Amino acid sequence: MYAITIPEPGGPEALVWAEVPDPVPGEGEVLVEVAAAAVNRADVLQRQGFYNPPPGASPYPGLECSGRIAALGPGVSGWSVGDEVCALLSGGGYAEKVAVPSGQLLPVPDGVDLAQAAALPEVVCTVWSNVFMVSHLRPGETLLVHGGASGIGTMAIQLGKAIGARVAVTAGGPDKLARCSELGADILVDYREQDFVDEVLKATDGVGADVILDIMGAKYLERNVRALAVNGRLAVIGLQGGAKGELNLGALLTKRAAVTATSLRGRPAAEKAAIVAAVREHVWPLIAGGRVRPVVDRTLPLSDAAEGHRVLEASTHVGKVLLTAG
Repeated sequence: MYAITIPEPGGPEALVWAEVPDPVPGEGEVLVEVAAAAVNRADVLQRQGFYNPPPGASPYPGLECSGRIAALGPGVSGWSVGDEVCALLSGGGYAEKVAVPSGQLLPVPDGVDLAQAAALPEVVCTVWSNVFMVSHLRPGETLLVHGGASGIGTMAIQLGKAIGARVAVTAGGPDKLARCSELGADILVDYREQDFVDEVLKATDGVGADVILDIMGAKYLERNVRALAVNGRLAVIGLQGGAKGELNLGALLTKRAAVTATSLRGRPAAEKAAIVAAVREHVWPLIAGGRVRPVVDRTLPLSDAAEGHRVLEASTHVGKVLLTAG
């Protein structure tokens, strides 16, 4: 088969379309013939040499894909060859075939075509696990999403609105904010021109956000704590603004607030399977009912993954960038 390889870390040109051995599904795994994969920030970091795959994972980038089951490994039940699926991966999505633990498979939801389903697994599992399973967002609460126009952001807006929360977003510029508004965001903050703490406090009559989903890390840490409501929950899922910041524990104590930091890629298979099962139970009906949908900015050939990385790094997109095989 062919896959996107990274012989040496570097810029987008470091991604090389090359012939590689076919994967073989092991115990509890299925082999998926890839129809499409999505581009994520983690893929960019891996290409740059900053985010190696977990031990035992495929060396090729790609944390989510869609396709058809081509073969079943030993011990797999509940799936059949030919099933159309999408999958949460530890790596290997940028390839014509990938081996996946069966617990990380999801059926393609009703109303979503096979290619667009590749835009779902990583973002839905990230948002659901952090905003709902860890931070317990409830109807009537306020959710602040940083990077509202990103793949994660566009999904967080929709899921927040679907359960009856008020959603605030930060994004760069009026065009991206308009797209966030179309998806249901109630409070729109242009981070280039406005201070999100002031805007969120003003919009909530000084209460603040009950849950904050943060991709920035250190750069936003102090301001995120100021923007939290009493009993608020800050979920850090990215470090685009740095890894080391100063945390005022006194402010956290005063608000009886919590800070969590999680990653999805390196979790044990059993934890990923539990998240995938929760997503199938709670989110898939929302997608089938048309209340939540994948947001795809553009689709490129898998062999042109370098251009997908350029788009992501330029941050001109809204939603997901997909790479299609074949």
